[in-house]
Amino acid sequence: MIAQIPKNKQLILFDGVCNLCNSSVLYVIKRDKKDKFLFAPLQSEIGEALIKKFKIDTDKTDSILLYNPESNSMKYKSSAAIHIAKHLGFPSHLMVIFFIIPTFIRNLVYDYVAKNRYKWYGKKDACMIPTPELKAKFIE
Repeated sequence: MIAQIPKNKQLILFDGVCNLCNSSVLYVIKRDKKDKFLFAPLQSEIGEALIKKFKIDTDKTDSILLYNPESNSMKYKSSAAIHIAKHLGFPSHLMVIFFIIPTFIRNLVYDYVAKNRYKWYGKKDACMIPTPELKAKFIE
């Protein structure tokens, strides 16, 4: 299943029931001009397989992950978000400036938003179902 991810793509794993996460996915899709990213909910089979493979504690990291099949590596939290942004063109790619902030500080802010995302943005009863036009960007 993990082997089905093309080496020239990166897989964004997101909380499929989170409204903020779903909006972020749509934001990335709209700006992914180089067709760099594929998407899957954390709750999907491939999401669960990658969580198991990288031994991710979902009590500590439960909102966004970035898997790179070429290097077989996983980015977490704020690092995942910034690595995604750097591929999106102007002005989103300017977020790379936040790499100068130490990871533990970036992740404090990230964790605060992640902890409150359901309260602030709401939650769906089920994972987002992509439209037929977007279906090719998602791995089931």
